[in-house]
Amino acid sequence: MKRLIEIFMLLLICLSVYSSFAQTIDTSFAGPYFLKREAYFKALPVKKNAIVFLGNSITEVGEWTELFDAKNIINRGVSGDVTYGVIHRLPAILAHKPKKIFLAIGVNDIKRGASIKDVGISYERIVKLIVQTSPKTKLYVQSILPVNEGMLAAIYAKITNERIHKANEEIQKIAKKYGCTYVNLHQSALKGKDGQLEKELSTDGLHLQPNAYIIWANYLKSLKYIR
Repeated sequence: MKRLIEIFMLLLICLSVYSSFAQTIDTSFAGPYFLKREAYFKALPVKKNAIVFLGNSITEVGEWTELFDAKNIINRGVSGDVTYGVIHRLPAILAHKPKKIFLAIGVNDIKRGASIKDVGISYERIVKLIVQTSPKTKLYVQSILPVNEGMLAAIYAKITNERIHKANEEIQKIAKKYGCTYVNLHQSALKGKDGQLEKELSTDGLHLQPNAYIIWANYLKSLKYIR
C-alpha cells in the first residue's frame, strides 16, 4: 500500500509539471508506431532499480541488456521519437523511480527543422522533469551523435554536424545547470578524425551498425557509468 501511495504521489507531481507546458507540445510525434510502443511499455512488468536507455531509433536498436550483461537495463527507445515524445513518455517512466537514465534524443528534432533554441527549450523540460520528480535518479545526458553527411539521404538534408554541434553545446549547458552528467560521445571512437560518424559504423549516415554499439557501450564502461 505504501508503495502504491508513493507511485500515486509521484505521478501527481509529474503530471503537474507536465501540464504546465503541455499546451505548447506538438503532438505530431504520436503516430501509430509511437502509440504501439507506448502501449507495449505500459504492459511490461516493473523492474526495480532499472537502468533506462531512453531515446529514438538509435537507442531502440541497441541490445543494451546484452551489451552490459545487466538484467535491470530496459530499452525505452522509440523510432522517430523527438524531445516532445520523451516529455510525453516520462511520467510513466519516472513513476517507477529508475536508478539511472541514459538519455539520447534530439536528432529527429533537427531533422524536422526545429531551431537549436527550440531543441534546447524542450530538452531542458526533459531534464527538469526528471530532476524534479525523481531526484534520486542519476541522469546521464548523452550528446547527439555525429552523422556522416556524405551518406545521408535527402530526407535527412536538415541534419548537419554543424547543427548537431550547436545543439550539443546547448545540451551540455543544460546538463551543467541541473547537475547532470554530460556524456560526450564525440570523444569516443564513433567519430572519425574528419568530424564525421565513421562510415563503416553506419548504415545510412545516421543509424548505426551493430559494432558501433559495442564501441558505445565500451565507452560508457570506460567512464564507469555502467560497470
